[in-house]
Amino acid sequence: MTVVTLMWEARAADGRGADLLAWARAQHLPGGPLRRETFTAPQDRVLVLTWWDAPYDAELPELPDPPAALVTRAVHRWRFASHGTD
Repeated sequence: MTVVTLMWEARAADGRGADLLAWARAQHLPGGPLRRETFTAPQDRVLVLTWWDAPYDAELPELPDPPAALVTRAVHRWRFASHGTD
């Protein structure tokens, strides 16, 4: 099985961290990932990781950009290939 992890990270506008977190958690991803985790960090950052049983270059659903009023900059996105756990 090939596992691909998609990472989505955004920084909330001042005072909007809870709103950005709620928005991210409410987003539905068609097909459903194997696993999905949502994290927060200082400076009102929200991080969502999703794991998919798919080839690295597969077309996969990703979280969209949030409304501009919720963020201070463009969303960062990365794709990773798993090499197992140690």
